[in-house]
Amino acid sequence: MDFKDHFERVWKVFTSFLPAMLLNTVVLIGVSIITLGILQPVAIAGYTQSLLLALRDRRKPEVRDLFSYMALFWPLLGFTVLLFLAIMLGLVVLLLPGIIMGLVATFFCLYMLPLMTDRGMGLVDAIRESSRLAMEKPVTDHLVVVAIYVGLVSVGQSVILGVLFTLPLATLFILSAYEVKVKKALPGPGET
Repeated sequence: MDFKDHFERVWKVFTSFLPAMLLNTVVLIGVSIITLGILQPVAIAGYTQSLLLALRDRRKPEVRDLFSYMALFWPLLGFTVLLFLAIMLGLVVLLLPGIIMGLVATFFCLYMLPLMTDRGMGLVDAIRESSRLAMEKPVTDHLVVVAIYVGLVSVGQSVILGVLFTLPLATLFILSAYEVKVKKALPGPGET
């Protein structure tokens, strides 16, 4: 995987649509806070697809995109609640199992949302396919993608207002890797 190419592509899209991405990120955070996280999973699904279209088609992200996948509300809410409970249980038992559970979920489910929104897969199929893509050789490429994602998000959450910039960058980076992996592995929508 050519990471330099990914960074250049992501940076170009990020700078081209910076105001729209910042606005979408602010609205995403606001929706998450106002709804106490209940609408966060489905809003992130719309956010992810919006950034994928910006990356793929150079389409400007719009706020209404955040609410375009409400049909995924129940599956994503159920998945999020189960994952949250598993991570919390791991953190309560000992700190390390919770951290490991979060990292394992990130590793195997990194491409779950794009597969659900872009390819129209159901939750279980998307998790299965995301896991398959994660284990595709060379696995070290996927480990680097996960490390960059976790690093960007961690830095963004540790700096005031940093998440406004790092969340879209991290998401675009995942989506750039997703595009490469999916082009190699799956036929496009409508293709056989």
